[in-house]
Amino acid sequence: MSESSRDAVLARIRQGLAAGPAALPPRPDFTTPVHPPLNDPDPVVAFAESFQRVGGEFYYCESLAHLAAQLAGFRQRQQVGAPYVWEPAMQALLAEAGVAFRADEMEFIEQADLSLTSCEALVARAGSVLVSAATASGRRLSIYPDQHLVLARPSQVVAEIGDALQLMQRRYGAQLPSMVSLTTGPSRTADIEKTLVLGAHGPRRIALFLLEEE
Repeated sequence: MSESSRDAVLARIRQGLAAGPAALPPRPDFTTPVHPPLNDPDPVVAFAESFQRVGGEFYYCESLAHLAAQLAGFRQRQQVGAPYVWEPAMQALLAEAGVAFRADEMEFIEQADLSLTSCEALVARAGSVLVSAATASGRRLSIYPDQHLVLARPSQVVAEIGDALQLMQRRYGAQLPSMVSLTTGPSRTADIEKTLVLGAHGPRRIALFLLEEE
């Protein structure tokens, strides 16, 4: 390095030191929300939009009769049999609505093309369905069948994932279920040659039937 270049570098260093340390960045406001407001003030509408955006099928049901008609239409379109349903409360509800279902586990591995379960919560922000192993559906009905149907109520919708996890803590305390899963759209992967494949690690279709409160 020539003498003139060395002097120029040292001059810039001295100039920088004379200016003092750089100002500290402003302190973040930890009270402000991390996320922007939901795209709709009604969390149920926001969930329906998010759920469909990630590939889910959303069906609003005004009554048990409407639920029965929606389920029958879905089965006819998909050409599938009666869903496996293992939760006693849901079995009673479907029996009241006149909806056929399979309560046993006979030929489950061979015939499990359709299941119907409840859920713990619905997350409006992500369009996710929070399921757990705490119900009689266990782990299998939300993971193994080719198509997964979920029956939920509007009161189960929360805004954020954190709200859903807090709900689980209040509901179960220290005895959390052995499996808690956030399902966001149908199972998918693009690991092989970036080709999108549905149903790689679970159901290739997820549909939610939102039944109005009684």
